[in-house]
Amino acid sequence: MLAAVVAVAGLAGVLALWAALFAVRDRAVILRQLIAGGVVEAAILVQMVVAGIGQAGGHPVADPWTLWGYLVVALMVLPLAAAWALADRTRWSSVVLVVAAFTVAVMELRVWQVWSA
Repeated sequence: MLAAVVAVAGLAGVLALWAALFAVRDRAVILRQLIAGGVVEAAILVQMVVAGIGQAGGHPVADPWTLWGYLVVALMVLPLAAAWALADRTRWSSVVLVVAAFTVAVMELRVWQVWSA
């Protein structure tokens, strides 16, 4: 599970930095960034499968509702930011993507805390 958490958090962190660069340059989100968000989403789905297999295999989790809550919400954050980015073609779309990607990265740290507790 640690590898999945590091992968998702790392991908989300890179996306946040990329979007921050665009926000500083006063540019809107581009399609490549949305595709990168899709890659992060796919990584979260893989992580959910890994977590499900781990729990089915008997891995104890301190609070399963919290773990799955974080995973499901993390799965919804980037699509909402992408919808905002498509609707708003200003630099603020990049700011929203920064916030969303950073949120996913922080949520991944919390997922690891709940998983390893």
